[in-house]
Amino acid sequence: MKFSPITDVLIIGGGIIGLSLARQLRRKGIKKITILEKNSLCGAEASSAAAGMLAPQSETDKFDDFYYLCRESRDSYPNFANELFDETSIDIELDQNGTLYLAFTETDAAEIRKRYEWQIKAGLDVEHLTAEDVRKAEPFISPDVREALFFPNDWQVENRKLVSALRKFAELHQINIVENAEVINLLSENGIVTGAITESEKFLAENVILTTGAWTSLIKIGENASMIVNVKPIRGQMYSYKTAKRLFTKVIYSPRGYIVPRADGRILVGATVENVGFDKSVTSSGIEYLRENALEISPNFANLEISERWAGLRPSAPDGLPILGSFPEIKNFYVATAHYRNGILLAPLTAEIMADRIVGNKESKYLDVFSPRRFNAVKTF
Repeated sequence: MKFSPITDVLIIGGGIIGLSLARQLRRKGIKKITILEKNSLCGAEASSAAAGMLAPQSETDKFDDFYYLCRESRDSYPNFANELFDETSIDIELDQNGTLYLAFTETDAAEIRKRYEWQIKAGLDVEHLTAEDVRKAEPFISPDVREALFFPNDWQVENRKLVSALRKFAELHQINIVENAEVINLLSENGIVTGAITESEKFLAENVILTTGAWTSLIKIGENASMIVNVKPIRGQMYSYKTAKRLFTKVIYSPRGYIVPRADGRILVGATVENVGFDKSVTSSGIEYLRENALEISPNFANLEISERWAGLRPSAPDGLPILGSFPEIKNFYVATAHYRNGILLAPLTAEIMADRIVGNKESKYLDVFSPRRFNAVKTF
């Protein structure tokens, strides 16, 4: 078996979280960084399948640590996008036109009024729109809309270009990306994780971090160890239309689905939530469900043909929250996973707090709140 030279940090998983962390570690002065990716292309899984929404406010009804985590990461995006452009010349198309949340039924209307009332009382930036206001803002929205909320600070980003920018950064800064390298087990010695083993090679490292998304529970320490943390895949099917010009200017939600308009005329429609294991199939029933939701938002979609269909696997912890941090019983070993539907949104802040922990042993309240220790993870290895 081949042995790879020892690296400062070994990142297992080359999606948006792994790539963002590698960039942040390099910016903090770490010289030798290796990313192991089980596929032939970094970011090919959930990171590329996502819709790229940055929407903590439109999806919450309370202030809690998760909301603050999401909001802080969203607020970092303008600077994040500018830095990436300076570093790679790739525009990740941060779109700050805001997000609409539509009501089509009386139940929908009651829900958004409740959200509006508490967010206004909390001092958040949100506007209540009449049906006429909505149609003036977005003429192609269904005439059946009753009212809506507008969240000016909930945005979107072109996630595929974001992945491309992060990968280019890695290439420009000699970050070692090893593709088609599926990890079989982690290596450990005297309570310290020392690296990882693939089918053909052993990779040794001073520090190891899992950013393996939906596949995290398949990674074990040693041949007889229990799973490190419990993360399961949740399938999300999506499709898109391609139009000659941009028909909508904002991300648009209803309680049953959403559409995300891109600058190039594409319109993303999503997304299903399915507990079907590692099955990434695109099904006719799933697409039809999404199509019905899209037609509710805009009957004009009836005249468009679907241009692309795909599915991704979101990583979900038992409590639906991210898993970030380290383990007291295992040295030099970290995990950043289970971002579920918010991997794109949380990438810059996750990278920052994890890099600070690895490089400077700096603590964060988020590393305490979202620690893997809340699950009593890793009892033996």
